Amino acid sequence: MTTVTGIDARGTQHCETTALGVLLRHQGLDLSEPMLFGLGSGLSFVYWDGRNMDFPFLGGRVKPFDLTRNLATGLGLELLVQETTSPRRAWENVVAAIDAGDPVGLQLDSYHLEYFGSKVHFGGHIVAMYGYDDRDAYLVDTDRQGGAVSTSLTSLAQARAARGPMTARHRSFTLNAPRNPPSPRDQIIPAITACADAFLNPPIANLGHRGIEKAGKLVRAWLQRTGDPQRDLPQAALLMEQAGTGGALFRNLYRDFLGECAHLLDSGHLRTGHGLYTEAATLWTETAALITEAGESGDAQCLEQAGAILCDLSRIEREAMRALSRLGSEPPGAIQP
Repeated sequence: MTTVTGIDARGTQHCETTALGVLLRHQGLDLSEPMLFGLGSGLSFVYWDGRNMDFPFLGGRVKPFDLTRNLATGLGLELLVQETTSPRRAWENVVAAIDAGDPVGLQLDSYHLEYFGSKVHFGGHIVAMYGYDDRDAYLVDTDRQGGAVSTSLTSLAQARAARGPMTARHRSFTLNAPRNPPSPRDQIIPAITACADAFLNPPIANLGHRGIEKAGKLVRAWLQRTGDPQRDLPQAALLMEQAGTGGALFRNLYRDFLGECAHLLDSGHLRTGHGLYTEAATLWTETAALITEAGESGDAQCLEQAGAILCDLSRIEREAMRALSRLGSEPPGAIQP
């Protein structure tokens, strides 16, 4: 058995920030999960209803791996990404890193992982791998999936080779911190303003605050959108609350990130954004509960209420992001030691 020593499989909630935390702690950089999510400008919104989809999907973050790229750029990290169509070369890439003493991030389809609790195809799942033997791979996943876990090499190969929405070609990656990396504190304002600008100026109506407003209109007809509302509506709500989002469609994570930042940076705009995202997080959880109730009861009035709350959320989050987008224009605040 070959493993990287000293791996900290800390209990966290979201797959990409879980893997990033493992890789960065190994480099001596220990940041909270909300800080990783926020410095990666991870918050977003998408209303996705593709032609081949059985039911719409509400997403609350940027595309898989964009968070990793954003974080690496902001913190001046060397991000080495390897992709290949060859399963043999893909395995060699991983083994080389682990044999050299470095954990590796992998993007794969969670459906094939033997320890995974829910058998749903998701090609944007990310784990950290820190060891292997002749039979199994040793991974770190979210706390909900078991933290430090193992899966057979066969299942890992299937997960990495999967094709479909959000998949990558056997993607593996490592992170290396420079000798004198930029201070994470110095990256707070650029990360927040970049996230706010993207949210406020989406290129299409399905994204950002416009996407939330669109969801508010379309969710009211979800009982007619499905032949199995008792399955599809609670499943959609479950994805919002429990599928690695940290609750409230990632709004809990972003609220906590802004709260951490407010202790470091004296800013009225930041306090405004934090207060509004505290309100928004509660309303997203309320929305998920109403969608679940609508599916279980068949009561369309629950979806009317959910739609009304989503329209409020579009306004609240737009107001929050407008305040946060002005962070870079106010006089420098006091940085606490």
